[in-house]
Amino acid sequence: MPITELNHYFVRANDLEKTKEFYINVLGFEVMDRPKFPFPGYWLGTNGKIQVHMGPHGIENAELYYIGTPPNAARDQSGIIDHIAFLATDPEGFKTRLERYHVTYRPRYLADAKLFQLFIREPNGLTIELNFFGIESDPGWGGEDYAKMPRVQ
Repeated sequence: MPITELNHYFVRANDLEKTKEFYINVLGFEVMDRPKFPFPGYWLGTNGKIQVHMGPHGIENAELYYIGTPPNAARDQSGIIDHIAFLATDPEGFKTRLERYHVTYRPRYLADAKLFQLFIREPNGLTIELNFFGIESDPGWGGEDYAKMPRVQ
């Protein structure tokens, strides 16, 4: 029984509405139908598939609902997950959207894989990696070139 795909990840949001708006406006997600959980929140996704589930930090009975994080995780970050990555298309379109919403991005390019990446932070401090495969050359937006990074021996 192999795992077939990632269903979603959960964000324990400091500001639920601000976090929802970021994922919709900046990343292009849509609000999906969500079951009637005993706490408020959203399911967000693309192409009819859920990608992100979010709920508010600081609610009563949080220890019953949020079994994967300690009470202070929304303020201090979990320290367990470094980033979440999404496949994406149209890097130029994303750059325009990020700049429109004043979102700082950190570009990287890996020529061997024809992979261009943009790293951003969502409102709760979680790093989001956007992967654009099939990019023939570095778009020249600054950032790091993996080929020039020090190698671990």
